[in-house]
Amino acid sequence: MTPDPSWQPLVDELARRQRAGRKAEFWLRDDDAVDPTPALDRLLDLTGEFAVPVTLAVIPAETDGKLVVRLDEAPHATVAIHGWAHRNHAPADQKKQELGSHRPREAVLDDLARGLSHLTDLHGAHAVPMLVPPWNRIDAGLVSDLGSIGFAALSVFGPPKPAPLAVINSNVDIMDWHGTRGCRDHGLLVQAIVAQMQHAFDGGEPVGLLTHHLVHDESAWLFLERLFAVTARTEACTWLPIRTLIGRSAARA
Repeated sequence: MTPDPSWQPLVDELARRQRAGRKAEFWLRDDDAVDPTPALDRLLDLTGEFAVPVTLAVIPAETDGKLVVRLDEAPHATVAIHGWAHRNHAPADQKKQELGSHRPREAVLDDLARGLSHLTDLHGAHAVPMLVPPWNRIDAGLVSDLGSIGFAALSVFGPPKPAPLAVINSNVDIMDWHGTRGCRDHGLLVQAIVAQMQHAFDGGEPVGLLTHHLVHDESAWLFLERLFAVTARTEACTWLPIRTLIGRSAARA
């Protein structure tokens, strides 16, 4: 597939990496998985075709063995814990939040411990002890307790903040949540990816792509296919499994 001219900045940045003898690092997180669906099949088939590891943030309270059977056919997929039930407990005048200060601290931590146990029991080696808070929000006062209930990593959105466990954040969301609620403009997404690559070149975080397979429009699928194709054409790019990033962060601690 030949990309349109708006993809040239990414091609150029990858070429710069090639000349420097360095690799651009990417990783992929997809939120809100529960059951096997045609959309999940499409995501797993596409990532499998291009050998892109994908971390699925799975909602523990809503999932069961059907997803286990599907993921047994997708060794490139890893399961993270997406809160407990993806249920908002904030009042109507506040941003949605499941893991906030609106409930007793013990109740929130119990839910998270239950979610981690449930998904680990279901998915075994496919599961990683990483928490992905619904809506990318968690009360800061809870973060220090995550290690005590078994979590090794936390993933929200944006620049990472200091924490007593690994923080592996996504930083490029392909969806236009405040506008069309479809895929963002491809040219703007390319610019965002290149900016993150340039930041990473000087020691910043890898490109953390965030997707939501259940609400993708055709533009979103097209964007992913083009991105995977462009990055597959060069040795100056690698898509990392989440375990590699967690292990690297733990080694730095």
